[in-house]
Amino acid sequence: MHAPLASPAVTAKQGFGWLAIIRIGLVQAAIGALVMLATTVLNRIMVVELELAAAIPAGLVAWHYAVQLCRPLWGHASDKSAVNGGGSRTLWIIGGLVVLAAGGMLATQATLLMESNFAPAFALAVVAYALIGAGVGAGGTSALALLASGVAPQRRAAAAAVTWIMMVGGIVASAITVGTLLKPYSPGRLVEVAGGLAAVMIAVTVLATFRLEKQAGHFRDAQDDAPAPDLRAALAEIWREPAARRFTIFIFVSMIAFSMQDLILEPFAGLVFGMAPGDSTRTVGQFHQGGILIGMIVAGVGGSAFSARSAGSLRPWVVGGCLASGAALGALGLAAISGPPWPFALNLFVLGFGNGVFAVAAIGSMMGLAGAGETTREGVRMGVWGASQAIAFGLGGLLGAVGLDLARAALGEVGAAFQLVFAVEAAAFVWAGLLAVKATGAGAIRASAAQGKREQFA
Repeated sequence: MHAPLASPAVTAKQGFGWLAIIRIGLVQAAIGALVMLATTVLNRIMVVELELAAAIPAGLVAWHYAVQLCRPLWGHASDKSAVNGGGSRTLWIIGGLVVLAAGGMLATQATLLMESNFAPAFALAVVAYALIGAGVGAGGTSALALLASGVAPQRRAAAAAVTWIMMVGGIVASAITVGTLLKPYSPGRLVEVAGGLAAVMIAVTVLATFRLEKQAGHFRDAQDDAPAPDLRAALAEIWREPAARRFTIFIFVSMIAFSMQDLILEPFAGLVFGMAPGDSTRTVGQFHQGGILIGMIVAGVGGSAFSARSAGSLRPWVVGGCLASGAALGALGLAAISGPPWPFALNLFVLGFGNGVFAVAAIGSMMGLAGAGETTREGVRMGVWGASQAIAFGLGGLLGAVGLDLARAALGEVGAAFQLVFAVEAAAFVWAGLLAVKATGAGAIRASAAQGKREQFA
């Protein structure tokens, strides 16, 4: 049996209880709600009401992901402030949400100005989406660092499930609410709704984090009072650790596979299965997203139950989720050739279930690795993996859409083109599962930290 990730002597506190975990989930929900405004509502207004090229909002969304490459920098700053004084991660969380909300308001104004004066409005939108990316990076990285440092190892899978389910819930709830409040649509009403959403989400974040940091434990393998290294030294230490290095690559590969499907599932439903727009949206949302939520719940409950016995028990959940996702994508490749007789809804559910299992288990494993550094702390390590995830999300959606267009041009058949893209995605998930074998688990974490320390003094 594996030893626990952190000795009981590491902290005198019990760490976050379930209420505290839910409060961090509220922060994630606020982030999801504010990002939804920019990536969904404003995207639709640019393409439909303003009749702009779809590449314009797509490029702005990709830009906000690119800005998040600075997550390690913000995470490192959060680490240093957390060492120097209690409650400092909270300031980074609230500050990030304020910047995110300001970016959303500015993006709304820029979108409305595009109709009359496009060039300066687009320049303003570039600044606005940069603020959105910065706010997500600073606030989200600090929230995850606080969660990783304050949650006991046996609760990490469940904590990851709770916070991510709440983030998805925040996106869904805000989408329904904003959609209802925008009827009938007018530019003035859009500004009012965006302002109201920003104010409410900032208030939720302030209330959710009030005195929260004082409840955190300090579940780290290294001494908690060790000084945080400078950013260059921190990044070098992370890259020296085999498990941390493999985990960074795993996050990148798995998130590319995960995001490649985002922009092509609905076109697949329409082109191969002949579904109308409303039917495809409802089917993909109900079965794929429903499968993700159920997969998250199962991995959260099951991972936590088995984590009480073995700290390395999240590894089979990560690997199993990746392999299930790969198998479901391979099945969609067969569906691309067979067409309507295929049980499309069931296939989507299995794909979503696998996605949800691997996502929650990977986040739980990430929390374990975040506290395993010799001198590096949770913020900069979460920042590195957050940056890897952000660039993979931006790149994956583009690769899926462009890959489909290239495959259709080269093969001349819609079904064969989808089959090729799904096969590439499936192979990426299998590769991610193989990477996860060595990148996750308590033994890998301890061996990684020890190997990194030996290489430092070699």
